[in-house]
Amino acid sequence: MTTPAADRALVDQLSEVWDRLAALCADLTEEEWKRPTAVPGWSVQDNLTHLTDIEAMSLGLPRSEHEAPEGLAHVKNDSGRRNESFVDERRTWTGAAALAEFVDVTGRRLAELRALAPEGFAAESWTPMGPGTVRDLLPFRIFDSWVHEQDIREALDRPGGLGGPAAEAAMDRIVGTVGYVVGKKVAAPDGTVVVIECTEPLARTVVVAVADGRARVLDGVPEDPTVTLTLPGAVYARVACGRADPAAVLAGGSLTLVGDEAIGRRVVEELNFLF
Repeated sequence: MTTPAADRALVDQLSEVWDRLAALCADLTEEEWKRPTAVPGWSVQDNLTHLTDIEAMSLGLPRSEHEAPEGLAHVKNDSGRRNESFVDERRTWTGAAALAEFVDVTGRRLAELRALAPEGFAAESWTPMGPGTVRDLLPFRIFDSWVHEQDIREALDRPGGLGGPAAEAAMDRIVGTVGYVVGKKVAAPDGTVVVIECTEPLARTVVVAVADGRARVLDGVPEDPTVTLTLPGAVYARVACGRADPAAVLAGGSLTLVGDEAIGRRVVEELNFLF
C-alpha cells in the first residue's frame, strides 16, 4: 500500500534533481550552454529545455505552434518531433533565459505536487508507458531528469549527482531492464546465468537466469554462473541509457568479463533500452 510519505518521497526526489540542475547551470557560459551532449542533436541547453517541456505539459501550460525543421537525422518518430519542437523554439534563447524558465516551471510543478492529497496522486495521468496515475508518472520523471542531468554533467566535465535517493531510484529502474536484455534482446539459451556486478558509484549486483525461454532475476549469486560482468555502476547506466558506445566499453579497461565471452559481449552490446 502506498503511503503519503512514499508520495512525498517521490516529490522530494524530483526536487533533489531539479535543484541540483539549477545550481549546476547557474554559472554556465554561452559556449557551455551550447556544447553538444551524448543525446544526438542536443546541446546542454536542449537537455534542460526538454525537461522544462515535459513539466510544462504536466502543468497544462499553453504550447506554441512552433514546429521543428523537417529532416533532422536525430528525430525518429512523432514523439521525437513533438519534443524537438519545444527544444528548437528555444535554441535562439540565451542559456540564462532557458534556465529561468526551467526554474519557474519546475518550481510551479513542485508546488502543485506538494499540494496534492493522496487521491491527487491516484488521479489519472499520462505516462511514457500509457495511461496511469500521477503516482505512476513520477518515477519516470525522476529517472528522465536524472539521466539528462548526467548528460549535462558529462558534456561539462562536472561529475556529480551519483548518490542520494534520486540516483538510487534511477539506477533501480535501469537495472530493472536486465531480464529483458538477457531474455529478449540477447535471447540467451536455457541454463544461462548472467551476473552483473556494478561497483561504486551506484553499486548493484543483479543475477538473471534463463529457464524455459524466460529470464528471471535471482536473489543470490550461484557458484558457477555462465558469465560475470563487473563495471562501475555509472558506466553501466550510461551504456544502458544509450549514452556510451558498448564497443568502447568492451575495449576499455572499466569492464571485467569472466566466463562465456560471447554471451557476455552480447549482453553489453544489447544493454541499451532507450534509443
